[in-house]
Amino acid sequence: MPNVNPVEFAKRLIIGRRLRSTQLGETLLPKRIALPVFASDALSSVAYAPDEILLTLSLAGLAAYGYSWKIAVVVAAVMLVVVASYRQNVHAYPSGGGDYEVATTNLGSNAGLTVASALLVDYVLTVAVSISSGVQNAKSVLPFIVGHEATVAAVVALILMALNLRGVRESGSVFAVPVYCFMLGIVGMVVYGLFRIVILGHHVQADSAQYGIEADPRYAAFNGFVMVALLARAFSSGCAALTGVEAISNGVPAFRKPKSRNAATTLLLLGTIAVTMLIGVIALANLTALKLIDAPYSHYTLNGERVEVVEHTAIGQLSEAVFSNFTPGFYFVVAATMLILFLAANTAFNGFPVLGSILARDGYLPRQLYTRGDRLAYSNGIITLAALAIGLIIVFQADVTALIQLYVVGVFVSFTVSQLGMLRHWTRLLKTETSPQVRARMIRSRVINAVGLTMTGTVLVIVLLSKFLQGAYLAIIAMAGLFVLMKLIRRHYDRVSVETALVEGEERTLPSRVRAVVLVSKLHKPTARALAFAKAAHPSTLEALTVSVDPEETDRLIEQWHQADIDVPLKVVASPYRDVTGPILDYVANLRKDSPRDVVTVYIPEYVVGHWWEQLLHNQSALRLKARLLFTPGVMVTSVPYLLQSSGKAGERMLREDRRSRRRRRAYARSRSET
Repeated sequence: MPNVNPVEFAKRLIIGRRLRSTQLGETLLPKRIALPVFASDALSSVAYAPDEILLTLSLAGLAAYGYSWKIAVVVAAVMLVVVASYRQNVHAYPSGGGDYEVATTNLGSNAGLTVASALLVDYVLTVAVSISSGVQNAKSVLPFIVGHEATVAAVVALILMALNLRGVRESGSVFAVPVYCFMLGIVGMVVYGLFRIVILGHHVQADSAQYGIEADPRYAAFNGFVMVALLARAFSSGCAALTGVEAISNGVPAFRKPKSRNAATTLLLLGTIAVTMLIGVIALANLTALKLIDAPYSHYTLNGERVEVVEHTAIGQLSEAVFSNFTPGFYFVVAATMLILFLAANTAFNGFPVLGSILARDGYLPRQLYTRGDRLAYSNGIITLAALAIGLIIVFQADVTALIQLYVVGVFVSFTVSQLGMLRHWTRLLKTETSPQVRARMIRSRVINAVGLTMTGTVLVIVLLSKFLQGAYLAIIAMAGLFVLMKLIRRHYDRVSVETALVEGEERTLPSRVRAVVLVSKLHKPTARALAFAKAAHPSTLEALTVSVDPEETDRLIEQWHQADIDVPLKVVASPYRDVTGPILDYVANLRKDSPRDVVTVYIPEYVVGHWWEQLLHNQSALRLKARLLFTPGVMVTSVPYLLQSSGKAGERMLREDRRSRRRRRAYARSRSET
């Protein structure tokens, strides 16, 4: 029985067998799967957006509750406008860059990075908020979770990470049933509740209907500026319902053809269902006199006295009241809500890795985020997102109210900048378009995006003013920090590209010592130097070897190779599973097999860097390959270093350290001789 690598066995057990690059088409999503995959975040917000509206209004007591349905209507209107606006986006920019591509193309790289940093932060918060909210809902039926919320939430994040590592289509098929069950449960609860109250005239009351509310003294005088400020804050909290709408524009490449039309249809379905559910829940909350408090600022009262109450979520209270005569309905709604809140994080697990890959391709994030993993998912991005979200969950102890204050800012930054970019997009095209029919369509689209810009910009201002001190400033700091980090990474990659670029007419001299390279990833100075060292070694045979992971890049390398008139044959090894190490090892093994008495010398170019953080951005593939080749009999491995400018400073530091060390040794020797 052949030896089985336990690590590889466990990996295959968790994420499944590897998929070839040619199987990418098999992972594309039909609309029925795409809806739960990309819309679960926006749909799940129906489970906590009404809570946030009612919690905020409770600060002013019962007098403010009459505004809950008005706020819900305004939130619904904003959502429909945003959905209509994003339908224009997916038709105009179907490549999957979403808001980042729209902003970069029309407003410049800084605007694109602003959107990207806002979206990345928002995706991390989406995972943390959704899972934490799911844990809070689960407590009503699983009381043993109390006191262990952060631990349970972290475990759920790891499970979602493992599921998403298996691929978009496979995870989407798993998640589709709970999402559709949630939609069925909420719509069924609203319809049945309205039927009982309006048609049958039943007296359906939420458990909290018996209590009064003691307002926060700061908002007790509910008039003038205080009223405006509180209503603005409640509206901004309710706008959490819009999070996730942008995910579809980032995920257009994952749809089946026609991609843009299918994505636009899915957006329309998302908007219609989410608005219906949100309005229905708020209407039912008003009819059943449901109340929520924002402890410790507002309090329940009974007969004029404060009382301590074990509070449940709005969905929990409504399902218990509506299905008072049908217990299975209550458990179905609670279970579906708990699952959808956990699975809402799946939207972020699809959006974050794709955006991270695009940013890595453009040089703004480490290049490890660019490539797909064994299951054609962006594995490194998925793992990074899970790690960041778990960190947030632990820091905030899975407290939804605390996390949600950071939440809405990022998405409305991306909404607003994207709509401004689309406005400029249509304006630019109208300058050259002459067809009356096409112009009319473009003008209509520009009007839609203009209305979207006005609404989202207004909401962004309201959110910033009302939530800044409640925690939104932390999200803004995170976005600014990420923006600066991405600029620094791009600056580093640009500097390395300039430093290593081939210069036409530059003399290529042979060195006195042999340090050659056969392995080629791209044609630049390190490659040229490695080839020169290889020639100086005067081997019996000399050939360059590249592994074809991306056919377009390989074709470009072959063309550059011929144009440079390099007299060394370039061999290309196909890698259907996007693995670089394996094909090289197989190729070397075949050489040894053909001529066992020969010594195979493998030359690997490496950057020599001066800072530890630069090492994270370079040489990862080379380190893995060397580790495998060094244990291969009959194979010699030679690293050909290429010193980047930063390595000079590191060398100076090492030289100074050597001098200090020598001085210490001499001083120690003198002291020994004197004694």
